[in-house]
Amino acid sequence: MALVITLVVDKVLARRADLEPDEPVAALDADELGEIEVTEQQRRALRVTGLVALGFVAFLAVAMVPASSPLRGEGGGIVESPLIGGMALVLGVFFAVLGTVYGRMTGSFSAAGDIITAMVDGTRSMAPILVLFFAISQFLAYFKWTNIGNILAVKGAETLRELDMDGWTVLVGIAVLITFMNLVITSGSALWALAAPVLVPMLMLVGIEPETTQAVYRVADSVTNCVTPMSPYFVMALGFIQQYRKSAGIGTLASFTIPIAAVVWVVWVAFFVAWYLLGIPFGVG
Repeated sequence: MALVITLVVDKVLARRADLEPDEPVAALDADELGEIEVTEQQRRALRVTGLVALGFVAFLAVAMVPASSPLRGEGGGIVESPLIGGMALVLGVFFAVLGTVYGRMTGSFSAAGDIITAMVDGTRSMAPILVLFFAISQFLAYFKWTNIGNILAVKGAETLRELDMDGWTVLVGIAVLITFMNLVITSGSALWALAAPVLVPMLMLVGIEPETTQAVYRVADSVTNCVTPMSPYFVMALGFIQQYRKSAGIGTLASFTIPIAAVVWVVWVAFFVAWYLLGIPFGVG
């Protein structure tokens, strides 16, 4: 896959005529790099922020020690606990505290309103994606509530039996389905939680082992992450591009990632089919 991606980038994307940035970008020479120094104020802020980070982690660790700690789960469990389950909140507070401390010490934040302004600026570009996530979350909730997964598994297996398709053609069809689903649900675990209750029993009913289903899922799930705006890394990459071309948007980045995704999909699915037809096991034992 590394060789395939390298060839696509070198032979196709790097030869495009629209690669020029808005302004010429010159690399810094050795003298200019030497002039870039971290000020003493910034060094002090980094040291203090590092100590605050260690203190935050230490506080959580100490709070988890008592078996009756409210951060532990039922029976004193750690994995199934409010701390692990609410990790998104913990990380949010962690980085908010560190950012506030560093901003205060460097003078970037002179008042509480500056913190709010910085947070608003940081999330403004993600507003359209948050709206899409809201719609998707509603769909997933209704899908789970209706138990439609079991119905689809049985009906799908009956349809596959009637079509009398070869195993590899069924798996390629599943790869196509997962590829398009991954455009909307980029989380591998979330998509697997949605697809597995349908695909695993459905394919088992037609004689395809669960490890084979998971193998084709992993192939298809990984290809279109670089194409969909739903991926957080897509947004991050777009931010990097806009440093050099202000007018760049989703279409600009997609025009670079779609050729890679398309070629990788074809090569990887062909590799999977060859593995399957050769009868090489997909799982231990």
